[in-house]
Amino acid sequence: MNEISQRRFPKITQEGLDDLSKRIGVKIEKTVEPWCYEATRDNIRHYAHGIGDDNPLWCDPEYAKTTKYGDVIALPSFLFATSRIISGYVGGLPGVHAMWSGADWAWYKPIMRNTEVRTVAHLKDLVEHNTRFAGRAIQQIYHVDFYDAKTGDMLAEADSWCFRTDRDQARENGTKYTEARSRPKRVYTDEELAEFTKYYEQETIRGSETRYWDDVAEGEALPTMVKGPMTVTGFVAYAQGWGGLYIRANKLAWQLQQKHPNAGIKNRFGIPDCPERVHWEEEFALEVGAPGAYDYGPERTSWLQHQVTNWMGDDGFLSQAKCQVRRHNPEGDIILINSEVVRKYEEGGRHFVEIRQRAEQQDGELSAIGSAIVELPKR
Repeated sequence: MNEISQRRFPKITQEGLDDLSKRIGVKIEKTVEPWCYEATRDNIRHYAHGIGDDNPLWCDPEYAKTTKYGDVIALPSFLFATSRIISGYVGGLPGVHAMWSGADWAWYKPIMRNTEVRTVAHLKDLVEHNTRFAGRAIQQIYHVDFYDAKTGDMLAEADSWCFRTDRDQARENGTKYTEARSRPKRVYTDEELAEFTKYYEQETIRGSETRYWDDVAEGEALPTMVKGPMTVTGFVAYAQGWGGLYIRANKLAWQLQQKHPNAGIKNRFGIPDCPERVHWEEEFALEVGAPGAYDYGPERTSWLQHQVTNWMGDDGFLSQAKCQVRRHNPEGDIILINSEVVRKYEEGGRHFVEIRQRAEQQDGELSAIGSAIVELPKR
């Protein structure tokens, strides 16, 4: 029996679930500090660049001065960097694998430069599922409110969820990636890559050219957005802007592992290392049942929002967005996001469009589904 098959991870137990269920509805008083407290110029830009977004409204103060905001603002998904809870830092069931799998967002105000963000969070619900990935899984749903710490104004609120799964069950008996694991590694030709990277050449940021509600038609398609090819470098670039959950060095890593022993899973050198390394270490990703080192869930959600903010322009406002992650995107995958306007409507004197989104990888397998509601100016 080889080392991997001998490996055993903590399992979901009824005792653990009973303990966790006592936390439902209880305000979380203490958690790991966020990666970003303030929406500074650099923090905003680092997050934007981490998802491959170079919109000058977030990244170029000189350009932003010419907009109605008068300065750079944070892209909506930047708020992932201001709360570990919304990003997947789950409590309870120590050592049981957590896969961030989706979020429902609502924004109420633009996030202006240098806004200090305060968050309030609680565990909202636990839902049991039977999955192809690992059999029994627990969907752990959190709710987070985001406030301007100085004014008290609510900026946004969101529900996000992780699926807690049995790592050994996923590796040994999960069926979701059986076929994917048996495929030979795909190596792209330059011609194949050009078929996808042409979308980068064609990517358009609407920017200062106002998109009016009057000019949008139901059934209108948004320009296809491509992300990838997936590389560990890309996953690390996202972690640089977002902050990760368990990425610590030296003494700080040791301190985290002293407080949370199951956050230090031994690597091939016998050294405790963080569970987050599934995103850059293929060997460990395979141990937990994934098809290889893969992207981050909040990263993918941010990609879907990136497509919408490119399309809506500086004068649009992303009011709501939803995303459900449906599979891992391992190294080598390329994601194509296609969307269309499905509804136009007026509400309270404001004008909105609803957008439906679908992300597929290069072979047509579903990666994520989403939706967005955008407020646009009327002529």
